Amino acid sequence: MQSFPKERCRGLPCLNDMKSAKRAAKRNDWDPVLVDIVDYVANYPIKSPLAYVTARNCLIDTLGCGLEALEYPACTKLMGPIVPGTIVPNGAKVPGTQFQLDPVQAAFNIGSMIRWLDFNDTWLAAEWGHPSDNLGAILAVADWLSRNAIAAGKQPLTMRDVLTGMIKAHEIQGCIALENSFNKVGLDHVVLVKVASTAVVSQLLGLSRDETLNAVSLAWVDGQSLRTYRHAPNTGSRKSWAAGDATARAVRLALMARTGEMGYPTVLSAKTWGFYDVLFKGKPFAFQRKYGSYVMENILFKISFPAEFHGQTGAEAAMSLHAELRKLGRSIEDIGKITIRTHEACIRIIDKQGPLHNPADRDHCVQYMVAVALIYGRLTAADYEDAVAADPRIDVLRDKIVCVEDPQFTKDYHDPEKRSIANALTIEFNDGKKLKEIVVEYPIGHKRRRKDGIPLLEAKFRTNLARRFPARQQQAILDVSLDQAALEKMAVNEYVDLYVI
Repeated sequence: MQSFPKERCRGLPCLNDMKSAKRAAKRNDWDPVLVDIVDYVANYPIKSPLAYVTARNCLIDTLGCGLEALEYPACTKLMGPIVPGTIVPNGAKVPGTQFQLDPVQAAFNIGSMIRWLDFNDTWLAAEWGHPSDNLGAILAVADWLSRNAIAAGKQPLTMRDVLTGMIKAHEIQGCIALENSFNKVGLDHVVLVKVASTAVVSQLLGLSRDETLNAVSLAWVDGQSLRTYRHAPNTGSRKSWAAGDATARAVRLALMARTGEMGYPTVLSAKTWGFYDVLFKGKPFAFQRKYGSYVMENILFKISFPAEFHGQTGAEAAMSLHAELRKLGRSIEDIGKITIRTHEACIRIIDKQGPLHNPADRDHCVQYMVAVALIYGRLTAADYEDAVAADPRIDVLRDKIVCVEDPQFTKDYHDPEKRSIANALTIEFNDGKKLKEIVVEYPIGHKRRRKDGIPLLEAKFRTNLARRFPARQQQAILDVSLDQAALEKMAVNEYVDLYVI
């Protein structure tokens, strides 16, 4: 066949161009980032006792936060099946409710309720997020598989399988977050929830290596959520169900891959059309460490306050200052200025001036957290609601609070050996006098304060159980949940049944 010169190819397919297109269309090897995720999930043995103990604590704290969220109509209006009245035989059950749903919608329900109040574990690095969000997908799929296994006369999954899945999902999300900031390009961290959940759920479903690669690539193909719902002027309640949405999508994609749906090997690195070029300013991901169990072992628990984690130590310092003000006989009206010495991430995310329009806006404002703690000597989920926010003293005090970055605090925040989340508060009175600065480097939920934190975490779990269940049911849940060996051996469906009302 004759090859036309370029000038003669107008309106006709040129053979040279066709050859180039064929070369470009040739499928390349899988992006190494995808391969590392899939091989870690399939092959890496979790041998760390600390990781499993921490995962159990993470499990009970996460479920407890979900139970508390069921007290809020803004959350419960989103719960249940898509079509009212739908019951799925052998479906996954939603703790604290009577819903039994398909695994996709169950993941949305569980993922939304556990994240609603922003009161469970957190990971802070170049990207921040909440690896416990992955439990929505992991528990829903494990429960659904277990109930269907029993119906078929087979063995169900155990809660150790759930804990293993949690450790690996934490690790995937957390290790990618260490060096890669999605918020700086305007993307929300739930992309990492979706990717991690897709990988772990694929393993639970028994997908092959190729099928799992397909599933994980599909998770990266999606357009991804914008962070706009976490920031002024658009801060809103989507931030409370975004993780539920991500986990539901993860389950759907894994189930699609199980049918043989194809994947996209260079979804990240493809020139022009890949994730890096389209959404990450052309930069490939960087990695600080290989996947293991580091993230679960070092996870941050929110124990004292349902507040965005960068402000946890600020709220703790404010509580100390509240007591000091009472001791001195000083009032809020005596305060002329409050300085928060903090780290860069705190300023970028939760340093807010001006009107706050809803609870989602308020729980991401460090000035609001500090003002409430100083005025009331507490900071609870209810304190973000309109009734408390109507107190005029809060906004008056907010206007007197100034955040300034301490470069050392920022450095220690990123230091893998420290991972501090420091805030320091100084109160200046109208008469010119000052109180001694209160510095809190590590919140009560930090690994360095586990000895103090875990008893409080267990107490928090007991409180949350009491919100939903009678005494006998609370005790049945506690008996197994606080016993590592007993929990790990228990069938997933049996454990979930303990939470049915």
